[in-house]
Amino acid sequence: MGALNVIVLVSLIYVALLFCVAFAADRAAARGRGTWLRSPIVYTLSLSIYCTAWTFYGAVGFAARSGLEYLTIYLGPTLVMVGWWWTLRKMVRVGRSQRITSIADLISSRFGKSNALAVCVTVLAVIASTPYIALQLQSVTISFAAFAAVDPTHTGEISETGVALWVAIGLMVFTILFGTRNLDANERHHGLVMAIAVEAVVKLFALLAVGVFVVWGLAGGVEQTLARIDASAIARWEVPGSRWVGLTLLSAAAFMCLPRMFQVMVVENEDEAHLRTASWAFPTYVMLMSLFVVPIAAVGLDLSPMGANPDLFVLTLPLANGQDGLAVLSFLGGFSSATSMVIVAAIALSTMVSNHVVMPVWLHMTGGSAVISGDVRAVAIRARRLSIMVILFLGYLYFRVSGGGAALAAIGLISFVGVAQFLPALLGGLFWRGANRRGALAGLAVGFAIWMYSLFLPSFGASAVMPQGLLENGPMGLGWLRPQALFGAAGMDPVVHAFMWSLSLNIVVFVFVSLISFPQPVERLQGAQFVNVFDHSAPSGGWTGGLAQSEDLMIMAQRIMGAQEAQALFGEAARAQGMSGYLPEPTPDFLSRLERSLAGSVGAATAHAMISQIVGGASVSVQDLMAVADETAQIMEYSSQLEMKTEEQARTARQLRQVNEKLTQISVQKDAFLSQISHELRTPMTSIRAFSEILRDGGEMPPEGQRRYASIIHDEAIRLTRLLDDLLDLSVLENAQIVLSLQDGQLGPLLDRAAVAAGLTEGGMEMRRDPEAERVWLHTDTDRLAQVFINLMSNARKYCDADAPRLDIRVAESDGQLHVDFIDNGSGIPASQQGTVFEKFSRVSETKAGGAGLGLAICREIMARLGGGIDYLPGQAGGAFRVYLPVGRGAAAEAAQ
Repeated sequence: MGALNVIVLVSLIYVALLFCVAFAADRAAARGRGTWLRSPIVYTLSLSIYCTAWTFYGAVGFAARSGLEYLTIYLGPTLVMVGWWWTLRKMVRVGRSQRITSIADLISSRFGKSNALAVCVTVLAVIASTPYIALQLQSVTISFAAFAAVDPTHTGEISETGVALWVAIGLMVFTILFGTRNLDANERHHGLVMAIAVEAVVKLFALLAVGVFVVWGLAGGVEQTLARIDASAIARWEVPGSRWVGLTLLSAAAFMCLPRMFQVMVVENEDEAHLRTASWAFPTYVMLMSLFVVPIAAVGLDLSPMGANPDLFVLTLPLANGQDGLAVLSFLGGFSSATSMVIVAAIALSTMVSNHVVMPVWLHMTGGSAVISGDVRAVAIRARRLSIMVILFLGYLYFRVSGGGAALAAIGLISFVGVAQFLPALLGGLFWRGANRRGALAGLAVGFAIWMYSLFLPSFGASAVMPQGLLENGPMGLGWLRPQALFGAAGMDPVVHAFMWSLSLNIVVFVFVSLISFPQPVERLQGAQFVNVFDHSAPSGGWTGGLAQSEDLMIMAQRIMGAQEAQALFGEAARAQGMSGYLPEPTPDFLSRLERSLAGSVGAATAHAMISQIVGGASVSVQDLMAVADETAQIMEYSSQLEMKTEEQARTARQLRQVNEKLTQISVQKDAFLSQISHELRTPMTSIRAFSEILRDGGEMPPEGQRRYASIIHDEAIRLTRLLDDLLDLSVLENAQIVLSLQDGQLGPLLDRAAVAAGLTEGGMEMRRDPEAERVWLHTDTDRLAQVFINLMSNARKYCDADAPRLDIRVAESDGQLHVDFIDNGSGIPASQQGTVFEKFSRVSETKAGGAGLGLAICREIMARLGGGIDYLPGQAGGAFRVYLPVGRGAAAEAAQ
């Protein structure tokens, strides 16, 4: 089998292995077993996508052409990581608190959630990333060509464009399979991140292996290698200080602004603390990647024929010396470097395109309503997949048009200068509250225009887009406007020239326009949230509820998030508000929470627009959709106080109605109580009076009759005493006059004691318990707690109407509390009476045996004094009560451990 066929087979096997790694990691994360996926080492290795084919191949070529200048591409990111506490930590905190999905999302969210700004950043990011994607395709293509050149079975010339096309298609399929499985970009791509981490290890091992071979296998050791370096042109390269500083700053800016770096550094971040590990581990990684760059370049210049491409020394040196296995490993290292970058960049860019371009257009095409029929979730996923195809096609197209002849480092620097234009808006938004949307848009427009004019378009060479005359003489013969000599700055390196002018004017325009214009209200709110994120790490509020209906919000959320996720979110919010069902009140807090959840699926700007139109109760056009955040913010700014008061009054009125209904029920129950108390008092008093009069009057009466009358008087007196005790007990509890006698005790014996007192051991009702679960130590007033248990067991025996009555007692521990459930198999308490069952004088039914309706009220007061609680559990088979107990650790409990 020829060398070219071997390398194709190895590539396919390697890609299949990455598929398996990604699939296994996804499954482990879905089952909750992938804690190792969230380790700081995996996070650090994922940052290695900065080290692309430019680093693996191009750094050697960079060193061969420019000496130690290649170190600038490592020095900039190292400085950023070392200073992570000031910048990266803030980016990650903002990303997590605002549910940011991309760099476009962060910038647009900071500046008033402007979708127009998000579209601008997205388009510019795609354009700026295109040369970098083409660079990766070129690196894989030339590496295939290197193997084809030494393959005796391959007689024809390899089609570089054909290889690039097939590589692009393969990367497209892999990215779609594992990058668009989840709609929510905040659901981490565990499979992809793990695959990237594996690729990071592969490319590092491959580069180190080639370096060891070159130093000790070809050069003869360290001393001989140093001698070759001194004798090579590398030792004579002198890098101007301005270029050294410029490239260092450029690489630092690109490290923070590249969409793929933002994806792994911010979006995929699981824990802010991982930055601490990455601050030293990532510089160590890039140091190891650069360790053998100069030796490989020096030995390659010495041993390779004149005119050999220095970008391929990592590959051609092993091939030329019969180290086919090492050459294959080197190829896999370069292949990993290229594929990991393309995959993550495509995911990041497709998320931006989907959220900020496709979704607003789709909303316009479907009528501009957020609650129309249609599967938003499916549309968003299809949009991301289509975006991935378009982005990779643009990279392939750039490769075709540019001819792929430039050095890899030169192509990479073109992209670096392009994405660096995001830096003023990014840092200004994080640290300057006065920055506003107009300034950000103006700065980006000026910076990108200069980049396009002075670097991007000239990279294609003299063409119809930029003729030779324009390059040499400037437009209309204006020499001071020549693309690579703006304002008379001739003789500068083209990259440093473009970087200096584009970023400088970008900053000047950004600051100037921000100073002369006034930020919108929502920009001021967002500015406070971003700049002071460590003071309140929570997304911005500002919603006032408006005319929003919970039903409309639920419909919209289900179509974006899916029915299950939306219902869980709404149900949790309803429970937090103390409401039943799945529909909470559209309070400002809930609307902000809903916006954050939707932002993970469709982006912050679109999520804000969709909620705004429901809150406002009107549909919007595409132009309105792009500006709806600003319009809503102005309304909130000028009328928020009135609307908040109106909404508060509406909520208060609903609460008053509920309280009034409850008071009405209590009043009815109180009347029933008075009637019941009268009956309860009159009946025993009548019996006592009548039989005591008989005994007083004497007469002929057998001893058995006297004993019977005396027993009746005794029983009725006990009945009166019990009633009076309950009334006094409740009064003492309500006035907090009770003195608790705290002691240690086990739950099981306490339940045994209560069962005997409640008469459950006498038969008539089956009782099911779990003795093992009841071996729990408590530090409480055991007498009072037993009183609660006796009452609940007595009620179950008294009110359970099943043919074969049964009482289940279940014990469980959760969140530092002990739950003891008492569930019978009767018909339970009617829903209309469940809200008042713990009120005084409340009785379940007048037709059933019962007392005065004080038992459960006393239980509630006792549990409150014991630091626990008692609730009725609806939805069970019968009557069900839950007692909450704090788990104590008294002396006896400690001794039992």
